Amino acid sequence: TILLALVLMMAMAVPAMAAGQGSITIDNAVVGKTYTIYRIFDLNSHNSNYSAINYTVNAKWADFFKTGAKGLDYVNIDEMGYVTWKGSESDAPAFAEAAIAFAKANSIVNDGSTTATSSKVEFTGLELGYYLVQSDLGALCSLDTTTPSVTIREKNAQPTTEKEVEEDSDSSFGGHNDADIGQTVNFKTTINVIDGQPKNYVLHDKMSSGLTFNANSVEVKVGEKKLTADTDYTLVTSGLDDGCTFEVRFTDGTLKVNDVVVVTYSATLNANAVVGGTGNANETHLSYTNTDNTTGKTQPSETRTYTWSMDVLKYTMKGNEEVKLEGAQFKLYKEVGDAKTKTYAIAADGKITDWTNEASKATVFTSDKDGKIEIKGLDADTYYLEEIEAPAGYNKLKDPIEVKITATVDQDGNGTATVSYGENSTGTVMVLNQTGAELPSTGGVGTTVFYVVGGLLVAVAVVLLVTKKKMSVNK
Repeated sequence: TILLALVLMMAMAVPAMAAGQGSITIDNAVVGKTYTIYRIFDLNSHNSNYSAINYTVNAKWADFFKTGAKGLDYVNIDEMGYVTWKGSESDAPAFAEAAIAFAKANSIVNDGSTTATSSKVEFTGLELGYYLVQSDLGALCSLDTTTPSVTIREKNAQPTTEKEVEEDSDSSFGGHNDADIGQTVNFKTTINVIDGQPKNYVLHDKMSSGLTFNANSVEVKVGEKKLTADTDYTLVTSGLDDGCTFEVRFTDGTLKVNDVVVVTYSATLNANAVVGGTGNANETHLSYTNTDNTTGKTQPSETRTYTWSMDVLKYTMKGNEEVKLEGAQFKLYKEVGDAKTKTYAIAADGKITDWTNEASKATVFTSDKDGKIEIKGLDADTYYLEEIEAPAGYNKLKDPIEVKITATVDQDGNGTATVSYGENSTGTVMVLNQTGAELPSTGGVGTTVFYVVGGLLVAVAVVLLVTKKKMSVNK
């Protein structure tokens, strides 16, 4: 696999330095690979304030720049022999490839060659100029004449893949995100094409069972150019024997060296999603064929999508005793968008399956005999727990309870959520219900009055009757 990446630094100020002061250091060198340098242009002169510099062709490369030769496709050489670049920087890889082919065909003597015995290779005592650095892997660069001691980094001449997932709270892409079950999750995989003749490029993507791939969401771009499905690439979703969810198979000839390919697509977090823990993984890698017809495979790149749960406990107090209450009914909603639209949870067996804007379609969560409710499949977000029916004999809550879920993920990918509510409470959402007030029976006091007054009247009547009879006898 050949990397052809060439940077031409033509307009830098050059300090006056003695010959043989330049150096090139290659970091991340591959042990056992040979690195070779060629000085294509000599640094000829510069003015006193370094506002102008010029290059001339190194004698060994004269034939590469003669009339009709390949080198003149990329540079202009005036009557004084001074070199200027023409075209754009994107032409540099092709220039480098042509230069290497010329060097091999014409046995051009190099300006230094060494086989890496460690991850660092150094060339020192170099004449200042414009250098091509080649390895067995094909990495090429120039010597920056402004800073003669230059460090470059070997990219191991393999294409690379990087997978990222979008966090909906701030639209940023990274290694992990949080989501509600039923929510669409956006992914992005970036492929850096490094080898010189990209061949048999296949992007493999494997989603865990908690993610449902949305096949019609796939879009592939190289820079700003959108590639065409079934022409530039083929999306394959069936008949795969490696456990992958889908593949993007690129048509040979579509990709060029140094292309940056961005593949975007989405999935829905479904009811099979793992709650908490290590989340729901989505893994990507690229397979390809090297220029020597050997096959290669990039290291897998993985994202994780997390979803969380909240526990609710319904209770009342009898003196100092906490009594669990069965039969309390709640709905859960969140406020979505700038309009703060209430969106209600739909669930099965306590696990979110979808969301609705219609309160009548919302799932009713009911406390069990232990006063407990568990709601699973929630984003790191703000929710509202609304009591719609209190247990018999108890007063319903006037206002919904605001609940916030925040989460962290450690370096091993283990996620932890914190549920907060009220002013400073965390953990299980404790919902206290008060019993209704004990009121006197309607008309009870009036009946008692009647009994008392009636009794007194009877007593008075008896006394009057007896007195009257005595008076009659005395007569």
